[in-house]
Amino acid sequence: MAAAHELIDSGERNPSPRPRALIDGSNVAHATEGDAARLANILLVRDKLSEQGFEPIIVADAALRHPIDQVAQYEQLVADGTVHQAPAGTDADYFLLSFAKELDAALVSNDRFRDRSRQFASVRSQIIRYMILENEVVFERRTSPRKAGGRPHAETPGRRYGHSRGG
Repeated sequence: MAAAHELIDSGERNPSPRPRALIDGSNVAHATEGDAARLANILLVRDKLSEQGFEPIIVADAALRHPIDQVAQYEQLVADGTVHQAPAGTDADYFLLSFAKELDAALVSNDRFRDRSRQFASVRSQIIRYMILENEVVFERRTSPRKAGGRPHAETPGRRYGHSRGG
């Protein structure tokens, strides 16, 4: 099983030409209506990030294995290192925010991380909000702070990190 701490490179920040994007696995799994956490949500977001030129990295808390709808498939993804699991009894949010900061990676989550907003203030601009509707993923990327009563500007995540899809 791949531990979350194995994500940090020794020396190089990102040897891959693709920008990294961490996926808040627990947040994404619970993004659609219903009681069960959906593995399909995680895979949809991963695939969409790959299409947009990112190197997706899925991080989830250890407790996700209990409510996830496809337990055997999820456990296989953990075993083969596709899903990086935070150690049991720890705060996965801390690992997500730490890795986003350390790896200078985008972070896909709708979590507000209010309990860690001061400690990781610099990571706020790296968060990509999303919505999943009928198995389609749409990312929001703000180019400027939200104004009171105003609407945020949106752009594709790849453009924010200096990466664009061909054409």
